Amino acid sequence: MTLKNDMSQVRQQRVLIGCCGFPVKRSQYYRQFPVVEIQQTFYQPPQKETVKRWRVEAPDDFLFTVKAWQLITHPPTSPTYRRLKKPLSDKEKREAGHLQLTDTVLRAWDETVAIAQILRSPIILIQTPSSFRPQQENLDRLRKLIPILQQSRMVIAWEPRGDWSADQIEALCRELHLLPAGDPFGPYRSPLLSTPTRYFRLHGITGYRYRFTDSDLSQLSSWFHNASTVYCLFNNVGMWEDATKMRERLGLQGNAIRR
Repeated sequence: MTLKNDMSQVRQQRVLIGCCGFPVKRSQYYRQFPVVEIQQTFYQPPQKETVKRWRVEAPDDFLFTVKAWQLITHPPTSPTYRRLKKPLSDKEKREAGHLQLTDTVLRAWDETVAIAQILRSPIILIQTPSSFRPQQENLDRLRKLIPILQQSRMVIAWEPRGDWSADQIEALCRELHLLPAGDPFGPYRSPLLSTPTRYFRLHGITGYRYRFTDSDLSQLSSWFHNASTVYCLFNNVGMWEDATKMRERLGLQGNAIRR
């Protein structure tokens, strides 16, 4: 797809370019982009007063999406738990992770939702680890837990890591009314699904240290085709620069969301 076609296509869409986390001062970020995915909620939910300050500081039409707390998705053996401020009890260790229907998981979801509501977030992202494989036990867990989580009336995006096939992901997302999310460039090669809303979380071909080329960005923009709303969130070492290049490629100015 040519640069001219990229710009023409985005005029017909709501395209939201941003980063996973704040790579610069928030005041600078709010001037440049219309959306951010909050990462802190995955490791340890921030204080409510901190979250309220983020919402007040941001433009009224600025969008926050929220990554769900790791107690919902990741087992306590995950190295990401090193950033948890309060050690888990023995009960919490048994009940945490892999979308188990437990008090610990439901409490972690309530904490995540409370933050999303303060931020007026339209989406909560659930990222399951590669250890959450496409086997019957995990399919059953998805089918039991997701409808309960959806009682919060939040749109839930699901990014499965590991060896899930495109057919499996598409079928489950349709069945459970989930928004598929992921990185079609990255190590897990998330499949491209023709959904009206698309949610890209972009590490890049070799992972976090990858820098996106002009060719990559052209390929990325071609994957926006026929979508009404696109969340395009960079999550690599050069996220600020790459998101800026993508915004300029599409002819978006400041934190505008469409031409």
